[in-house]
Amino acid sequence: MPDTGTDTDTEDLLRRLAPQVLGAVVRRYGNFDTAEDATQEALLAAATQWPKDGTPGNPLAWLITVASRRLTDLLRSEQARRRREDTVASRTLPDQRPAPAADQPAAASDDTLILLFMCCHPALSPASQIALTLRAVGGLTTAEIARAFLTPEATMTRRITRAKQRVKDSGLPFAMPTGPQRAQRLDAVLHALYLIFNEGYASTSGPSLHRAELSTEAIRLARVVHRLLPDDGETTGLLALMLLTDARRPARTGPDGELIPMAEQDRTLWNTGHITEGVNLVTHALSHGPPGPYQLQAAIAALHDEAPDAGATDWPQITALYELLMRLTDNPMVKLNHAVAVAMTHGPHAGLTLLAHLDTDQRIATDHRLHAVRAHLLEMTGDHAAARDSYQAAARRTTNLPQQRYLHTRAARLTSHQAARRNHEPPGVPGVQTGRDDLE
Repeated sequence: MPDTGTDTDTEDLLRRLAPQVLGAVVRRYGNFDTAEDATQEALLAAATQWPKDGTPGNPLAWLITVASRRLTDLLRSEQARRRREDTVASRTLPDQRPAPAADQPAAASDDTLILLFMCCHPALSPASQIALTLRAVGGLTTAEIARAFLTPEATMTRRITRAKQRVKDSGLPFAMPTGPQRAQRLDAVLHALYLIFNEGYASTSGPSLHRAELSTEAIRLARVVHRLLPDDGETTGLLALMLLTDARRPARTGPDGELIPMAEQDRTLWNTGHITEGVNLVTHALSHGPPGPYQLQAAIAALHDEAPDAGATDWPQITALYELLMRLTDNPMVKLNHAVAVAMTHGPHAGLTLLAHLDTDQRIATDHRLHAVRAHLLEMTGDHAAARDSYQAAARRTTNLPQQRYLHTRAARLTSHQAARRNHEPPGVPGVQTGRDDLE
């Protein structure tokens, strides 16, 4: 009997299965671009039918079968439209090729992992590798990917379209690369997983602070890559970073989905298993050669996680680690996080001085996080009017609803505080400290 479930259950299941379906269809038939179209149509059919008729006993096989049939239809239509009778006569159609049974889509290797490395083929630019991976494997929308790259959505649409065409034209076999090819693609694979995790941990838009299905999938894929390359320090560091960061997720939101900053989180809710595993991984990685960016970020996350309370956080050590990290990367978010650490170590004015240098960096100048950090540091200095304006500016620039509500609450608290001072009354609004949870 088929299982029944809610629309949300179906959506979560389809998101988890989507890259596996695409991987299986590409493995069987090739033609990446058309396979993606067929997969999307199969997912749409499932989203329409399953909530009404029930989820089939083998949902992955169902999706692969429907996608395969649709791909055959698409290829036949394309062949007819282009009137390539001679080519059609000499070409074996997909449904005539020998293929693995639909109920055995993964074979001996993980189709999702193969798809991941395929998207990171060296024929593509690094930016296109990551964008295509986020689209095909991570399931992110083009708008979400554009925000992750800090680029316009139209630019990202063109980049992904060109990337799919390059993969199609390359004739790349659907198989796990080996040796030097695998090493060549690894940096892009790790970066893609990092961005997928970030989108899951702190969603760029929507009603929820996080999208657990994305961060969970990123961790799963990072484990797969780590099993493949257990001695690679950055692969280990990335997995550690994900685990140490995701460990705090249960405490990041309240009963109504509201954002709870790290300083106010109930640390007994943190996932101690993730913390222990993450600390062990990063400790092992750091002891075997010079550290890379993911290892340093994991070490920073470990310092946060191991502090018994916010007041015990080792900010001087975190500052030093960010300074090492800035030698390895020109990422503006690293500089922003460094400014936070400096402010917590040497005072808010020192942090504000560093923020002034980021105002001219177009990669982050309009990002809500820059304004939120400035608001927090201004509040620490006692300049409540300027802090309120910065909180409001940050709220206007984020499309994530819990973040908007949190920032508006901060601004309202300062407005009430100023009114109370004029009336010589206590402010009467509970103090919530600015969240640095997304800025570590």
